Amino acid sequence: MLIRKSSDIPSSEITSKSAYMDRRKFMAAAGAAGVAALAGERMARILEPSRRVHAGTKLDTVKSPLSTTGEDLTPYQYITNYNNFYEFGVEKGDPAKNAGRMQTRPWTVTVEGLVKKPKTFDIDTLLKLRPQEERVYRLRCVEAWSMVIPWVGYSLSEFIKECEPLGNAKFVQFLTLADRKQMPGLSQSSINWPYSEGLRMDEAMNPLTLLCFGLYGETLPNQDGAPVRIVVPWKYGFKSAKSIVKVRFVEKQPHTAWNDQASNEYGFYSNVNPNVDHPRWSQKYERRIGEPVFKQRRATLMFNGYGDQVASLYNGMDLRKYY
Repeated sequence: MLIRKSSDIPSSEITSKSAYMDRRKFMAAAGAAGVAALAGERMARILEPSRRVHAGTKLDTVKSPLSTTGEDLTPYQYITNYNNFYEFGVEKGDPAKNAGRMQTRPWTVTVEGLVKKPKTFDIDTLLKLRPQEERVYRLRCVEAWSMVIPWVGYSLSEFIKECEPLGNAKFVQFLTLADRKQMPGLSQSSINWPYSEGLRMDEAMNPLTLLCFGLYGETLPNQDGAPVRIVVPWKYGFKSAKSIVKVRFVEKQPHTAWNDQASNEYGFYSNVNPNVDHPRWSQKYERRIGEPVFKQRRATLMFNGYGDQVASLYNGMDLRKYY
């Protein structure tokens, strides 16, 4: 298994989305900040990947009462250039470099398993299924870094209702695209492709669980899971499957990619829990990407701070055993 840690991009190389979208403004800001030396090769390496990915389409959104408040948003540049998406490579910058080749139209999501009737949804049908909400959620990765992202989508439960699962469906499994012509990272990792993730049905039906189509008011960039992914804010980031093509409703706990790969490191539940360390590092603290270095380190919150909404799902469970 390939697990690699990448150093953070220096905060001096990060700017707001509006400045990022205008190279001249960014260069002027960099000069004013005394970092004109970054205008050469290093800066080009940061900006080039995003130019290879098509600009997002604006989405009509409404504000959601489920949004996290009191948090500074992670700059767009970080969200789109500091990613875990092994289908496009194992380094943090690889998805932004390599994901531009992925075609997100046409795109369908098939539904099978324990449902009243198998179905296939076109991505544009899914986009229009419910009003798009902007929800600010924290994302906490198992590698002990975090972001605050303004996601766009609606509760996964709304989609599940359309799928009409049967009463004996206890879990929902998500399978993602695995196309070697579009995804060069498939040959760089020993993961059993396609990537698989899963949730218990009550987790999937929790209002916080988001079927996600965008961020920062636009459709998802390819490297962030276009055209559709899920976001489960109280779990480590790898539980939020990207570029979904199939949804299965099943009776027994489904296999999931990282749990299959290393079950001692990646449990099926993978709730954010500062009291259960990863075998190779502590989970008690995290680094907030995009913040000044002196502000990055902070204590990890149980359930990533969403305990009031989700802790009851795990009443009576030993969260050290079911990690």
